[in-house]
Amino acid sequence: MTSVNEQITDAVSTDVDISNESSGSSTATSSTTTATTKDILNSETAKEKDDFYLRYYVGHKGKFGHEFLEFEFRSGNKLRYANNSHYKNENLIRKEVCVSDNVIKELKKIIIDSGIMMEDDSLWPEPDVVGKQELEIVLKDEHISFTTTKIGSLMDVEKCEDSEGLKVMFYLIQDLKCLVFSLIGLHFKIKPI
Repeated sequence: MTSVNEQITDAVSTDVDISNESSGSSTATSSTTTATTKDILNSETAKEKDDFYLRYYVGHKGKFGHEFLEFEFRSGNKLRYANNSHYKNENLIRKEVCVSDNVIKELKKIIIDSGIMMEDDSLWPEPDVVGKQELEIVLKDEHISFTTTKIGSLMDVEKCEDSEGLKVMFYLIQDLKCLVFSLIGLHFKIKPI
């Protein structure tokens, strides 16, 4: 069984395509792919592929102003990344990358396998002075939009009324950040926070 980091590294190292050219016939598969996930991904129509959208935001307002991390995957296989940290007078970092269909397919697989599309944020903590995080996903005919407080650790998750549901989001966000930081790092050689 391969870990998520190994799957991401494989997908990033072999399937990233900055240009608009096709990346060939290579495919990103893993031994953990279930038949259900494959069926879902293979049954997508062209319109459903264009309807895919993922946006994640985490931020707060503190002594350094509005600091945040935000990324989104849009139709056309675009990844947009923004990191605003005023710590030590850092400037806003904005990057945009085009990724291959195989990276998007792996991203969808991560989302489906996580089970986040079946969760509900009604019992999750509301945003507060610590900060807030938002996750929005459009996948096939489903649309979810979650908002909760900024979560620093798994201990924060355990204190929640719906700790199992929030744990799904917590682990998914860790996987998504790892993927995005790897993609951005490969393309621009920056060290995101």
